[in-house]
This record gives sequence, structure tokens and C-alpha cells, in this order.
Amino acid sequence: MKDSVYWADQTWPEAKAMVEKGAPVFLPLGSTEQHGHHMAVGVDIILPTAICERVARQVGGLVLPTIPYGNRSQPRSGGGPAFPGTINLSAQTFSLVVRDVIVELFRQGVRRVVVVNGHYENIWPSIEGIELALDAIGRSNLEDLNILRMDHWEFARPETIARIFPDGYPGIELEHASVIETSMMLAVRPDLVDLDRSLHDGPAQFRPYDRFPRPPIEVPPSGVLSMTEGSTAEKGEWLFADAVEKMVEIVREEFEIGN
Repeated sequence: MKDSVYWADQTWPEAKAMVEKGAPVFLPLGSTEQHGHHMAVGVDIILPTAICERVARQVGGLVLPTIPYGNRSQPRSGGGPAFPGTINLSAQTFSLVVRDVIVELFRQGVRRVVVVNGHYENIWPSIEGIELALDAIGRSNLEDLNILRMDHWEFARPETIARIFPDGYPGIELEHASVIETSMMLAVRPDLVDLDRSLHDGPAQFRPYDRFPRPPIEVPPSGVLSMTEGSTAEKGEWLFADAVEKMVEIVREEFEIGN
């Protein structure tokens, strides 16, 4: 078996053998979305993929190709569709893609699935996709199927957040293209980050409601909803360590995998 944990790098007999051994299969969910002037539009693809790769190595898993398009970017959590570079899917389309992938995995004998989300607006459509997959498979046929769904930012420990934000945490919605994502990108793909191009026009001060079709005027012109100051690769590694450690623990416990 080659060293790669990526499904797409395997031959079909290699993938088949891993599935027959009960390997957990990871499905990263991303998006192609603006992340300010200082980062590439593929941030939400890169981060969940990198986390899945690290976790899969520790639990004997395989990582599927990341779904690269996400549910519609919203102004108060991703800047919205006004920014070039963002490519949206409707919630229905996104859910159906998740459904079809899970159904295909089940057809091939996969019974341990870990869905890892890297885009805020994917949360509910990913849940719907899983539910649709269960409907399609048949609720009476699910005895040996176990699907875990995770949003990677949920695993940052309070102590880590306090170290990164000693003056107060703005919340994950406003962290779009800000310290958390920038630091994590500096840790894994510094070639796609240029802090010299950051425009310090945040943080956004949103009203507690949405307006359509015109986006709220509070979206900073840069597309960064909070601030980038203080972003470092070291902080990014803290966040990766928290997410990977907790996910490994959960996967081993839920799937009864030994150390």
C-alpha cells in the first residue's frame, strides 16, 4: 500500500481492500469563496482537507476528493456573492451531492463515514444531504452504518481561543478570512497567504437581520469580516492540533478503533 491516504491516489483494488478492512472514509466539504485580498479562494477546500489527511493517518482512513463548491456564501458569514471568485451552489444541489456520495460509498461497502465541513454555510445542507442519503439507502438497512458530521472550528479548545484572542473572541461567523483561517493557512499553505495585502477595514458591525436582494452595507470592502492582525503559523498549528486530536479521539471511540 502506498503512503498516501487519499482515495483518489489509490488503484481500485487498493481502495477496495481498505474498505473491506473497515477503513473510515473522510469526506471534506469545502467552498470556492473570497477570502480577502490576502488569501486564495480555496481556503475552505484546503483546511478541511488538511485536517482529514492528518486524522486519517492516525486512524487508518482514506480521504475522498473534497467537494470544492459550497452552499451560498452569505454576507454576514462569508461576505456574500458580491465578491468575484466566489462560486455558489444552491442548498438543494449541495445536499444532493452529499447524498449521492454517501449512497455510492454505501453501495461499495463503506460503513464508517466522517463528513468534515470547512464552510459555515454548508452546515444545514450537509445535514440534509446525510438525511437524504439515509432515506435513499432505506432506514431499515442502516444497522451497520455510522456517519459522523463535524465542523472543524468546533474543536478549538477554550484555552486556545483565549490565547489567540486575549481581548475577546469575535465569534466564528466574523472569523471569515480573519485570524483563525489566516493562521491555519499560514501553517499549511503559506504560499497562498500574503499579509502585506491585508486591508484593515474591519471588523464588521452587522445588524441582527438579513436584507435581500441588496447585501448589508456593513460588509467590509476587503471581504475580511473581522481582522487579520496577529495571525501566525504557530497559532494555526495550535488550531490544527486541537481539531486533529479531538477528531481522532471521536473517530476511535465511535468506530471502536484501537490506538
